[in-house]
Amino acid sequence: MSEIETKLSAARTRLILDKPFLGALVLRLPMQEADPTWCQTTATDARTFYYNADFINALTLEQTQFVLAHEALHCGLSHFARRMHRDKYRWDIACDLAINPLLVAEKLEPCPGALNLAEFEGMTAEEIYPCIAESDQMNTHDHHIYDQNDSNPGGNPDSGGGQPDDHPPSEKNADQPRPQQSESTQTAGGNKTVSGSKPDGAPQPEPLSPGEREQLAVQWSQRLAGAHQQAMQAGKMGGELGRMIGHLLQPQLPWRMLLAKYMTATAREDYNWTRPSRREGDAILPSLRSNELKVVIGLDTSGSISHEEMRQFISEIDAIKGQANARVTLLACDAVLASDGPWIAEPWEPLRLPREFKGGGDTDFRPVFEWVEQEGTHADLLIYFTDAQGDFPPQEPAIPVIWLIKGKAEIPWGQRIQLN
Repeated sequence: MSEIETKLSAARTRLILDKPFLGALVLRLPMQEADPTWCQTTATDARTFYYNADFINALTLEQTQFVLAHEALHCGLSHFARRMHRDKYRWDIACDLAINPLLVAEKLEPCPGALNLAEFEGMTAEEIYPCIAESDQMNTHDHHIYDQNDSNPGGNPDSGGGQPDDHPPSEKNADQPRPQQSESTQTAGGNKTVSGSKPDGAPQPEPLSPGEREQLAVQWSQRLAGAHQQAMQAGKMGGELGRMIGHLLQPQLPWRMLLAKYMTATAREDYNWTRPSRREGDAILPSLRSNELKVVIGLDTSGSISHEEMRQFISEIDAIKGQANARVTLLACDAVLASDGPWIAEPWEPLRLPREFKGGGDTDFRPVFEWVEQEGTHADLLIYFTDAQGDFPPQEPAIPVIWLIKGKAEIPWGQRIQLN
């Protein structure tokens, strides 16, 4: 075993012992030295960790841990399958800006050139992507070789993926002639590679096909869940990384469908079996008893929820309440209840946002629950639309509570529905 291989193995072992979640993911990536003509640093095709021996040799052991965990997180988070219609250059930058702050928070030492901007901490690649402009002068430190730019199918598969050239990013996505490649061959691991490269390292793999992307996304999702469970059992899964992974592993079901399901399930419609009068004989006949559902809506107006998001949420409630025969009481609250509320809509009346709420102030959920306890007698259901970043009541109320959450924050009790 060479000194470089020994160094990589030592870094991987330390991750397994100190960071079992990251270590479990790194174990899923075989390590292979790459041809330095295409790999100046490190790279992954979602199957293998490729490295430039000179680059690894120049790193400290702590930085080597970082680059291993970095490529493993790209795979574990299925960045290779989540780009969809997005521009490859901007998506690659967004993915690195999402991953690197998580690794820094885990006390891993970044390698030279690693992107890390404080304003993007805690954000997903999808949330960061709109903030990246094509004219930004940024490059990833590694190579994302699992796909090519769909808007430039004939271009360099690694366009914008950390290539050390002097061209601005906008030029990287311009049409370029693809290098001449000889006929592809099949490796022992099933990966397609291009022959004709230098013999001192692995040739650059071809981008994943749609079928390969789909298959690998399923595999890495299972690996992510398994690694998360192992780390939780070891008591070493916390912090921002733990919150991010926990959020990603939650079932991403359509929130409108879930909300309709819980509202209609709570509606009190049933058959009432009562004994009829003697003139009707001794038989017990069913009759339909229908009572309207009394729903209280808590609306977070502290500024984290936009007016348009509030309007869409109220529109969704309005569409459901007719099916559930629901009488809705709307309460708007930031740190205190809105003085001109509550607003009430009967099942046959349209429910509309009463006015535009100006964001500001802290978030306190207790006033809504106190109102329900004191004024909202016989309420059947409370739905709270919020980012869940505020002060909760110390005890769970007697009625069912549904939290419709924008963001990743956790709740102490109740049913959580993720706003996708």
